Amino acid sequence: MTRILGFVGVLLAGAVLYLLLWPVPIDPVAWHAPVDHGLVDPFAPNDLLKTASAIELDPFEGPEDATLGHDGFVYATTLSGHVIRIRNRHVEEFAFLGGRPLGIETAGDGSLIVANAYTGLQRVDMNGDVTFLHGGEDADVFANSLAVAEDGTVYFSETSRKFGAKEYRDTLDATLFDIMEHGAHGSVYSYDPASGEVDTVLDNLSYANGVAISDSGDFLLIVEMNEYRVLKHWLAGPQKGRTKVLLDNLPGFGDNLKTGLNGRFWLGFAAPRNAIIDRYSGNPWVRKLIQRLPAFVRPEPEMRSHVIAFNGDGEILMNMHDPDARYPMLTGVLETQTNLYLTTLIGKHLPVIAKKDL
Repeated sequence: MTRILGFVGVLLAGAVLYLLLWPVPIDPVAWHAPVDHGLVDPFAPNDLLKTASAIELDPFEGPEDATLGHDGFVYATTLSGHVIRIRNRHVEEFAFLGGRPLGIETAGDGSLIVANAYTGLQRVDMNGDVTFLHGGEDADVFANSLAVAEDGTVYFSETSRKFGAKEYRDTLDATLFDIMEHGAHGSVYSYDPASGEVDTVLDNLSYANGVAISDSGDFLLIVEMNEYRVLKHWLAGPQKGRTKVLLDNLPGFGDNLKTGLNGRFWLGFAAPRNAIIDRYSGNPWVRKLIQRLPAFVRPEPEMRSHVIAFNGDGEILMNMHDPDARYPMLTGVLETQTNLYLTTLIGKHLPVIAKKDL
């Protein structure tokens, strides 16, 4: 019995030492999460997304973002590194970019500009030929979202300088590390297509995610995901260079931003807020201990379907849910004259809603 107790004691001591001392990639920062009020007005649950039907993408999956081409067809980024083209619900491969393409926008000349989480900014012409604008095959630039101004300037987010998607071989793993650390590793940059120069617009962001530009080009909106907020940064006018919080204490992890029609901006919530992450926001030691636990007991994203639209003054214009979460982990919305295309992190489908059915 004494030997058994001794053996158990050694195991327990080893477990304690592991939980206290085992090295992990994160160095958590203390912060104070705002009180989560849940899904109350203007974010109260409804069933407005239930009319969505799926455009089947198989064998492609994970349409993180989409854009409307000058030819009237929809182009979407996928997990396999492809950009696909959707013509009247028919899906075809358009270009192979490699890595993990995320954000995609259509430039004034009709080419597609893509933020690739493994390699940086890429341009795809209408023949499907791919070139690098910033970064390259050997780069490790966690480019995430982008917006293209009328003069061709590309504004793009680099989600995290510390937790690169390429280094960790997965955007989700890198994201979870950054969430648990809550450091200020994100930035927004501008790329000048004439000179090739890249300049810093905003720095020290806690997970820089979605980026969108106003129709007049006078301001940017940026999702600071780990802070549950949307920032407004003026590019022109009397407030040029200033930044303010436009939306705060959001009910989930905001992902992509997309400029819609009639002054609307669309935001998708990849997941709702997590009570454990919020509860221990001010306790870095506990978050480090949690990171040492087996993966299956760490916080995981809850499967929900939730998108919103708002204007440049921060007024919520649309709030859309699917209580059955048939298409979870929605990243955002591409709005056209007739449809809303719901982009998502997972699944072999691109949900679409006819605006006449709303």
